[in-house]
Amino acid sequence: MDSEYAENLKANKCRTPNDNTTRLEMDPGSRKSFDLSYYTLLLKRRGLFQSDAALTTNSTSLALIRQLLSSPPQFFFDQFARSIEKMGRINVKTGTEGEIRKQCALVNS
Repeated sequence: MDSEYAENLKANKCRTPNDNTTRLEMDPGSRKSFDLSYYTLLLKRRGLFQSDAALTTNSTSLALIRQLLSSPPQFFFDQFARSIEKMGRINVKTGTEGEIRKQCALVNS
C-alpha cells in the first residue's frame, strides 16, 4: 500500500486496529460513479484490501487493468456486463447453505 495513503488512513480513519465500525470508501472521490477510478487507484497502490493489491501483483490481472484503463470506457462496461452474466451462472447457495448478510462486513449472528 502506498505509504502516504496508509498514513492518512491511520491518522484520519482507522485509529485503532480493532475498529470494525468505521466505514471507508473503496473508491474515494468516485463512490457515486460507475467508472474506472478504482483501477487507477490500484495502480497507485491505494487499494484497501489485500485482495485489491493482489490484482496488481498478478501479471494477467495487471495486464487486464492496464487494458481497461487504456481502452474506451465502453470496453470496461462491456467486460463488466459479461462478468455479471457469468457470475449469474454460478450456483447460488440457498436455505441453510447460504446467508444474506445484513451488513456486508459482518457475519450475521
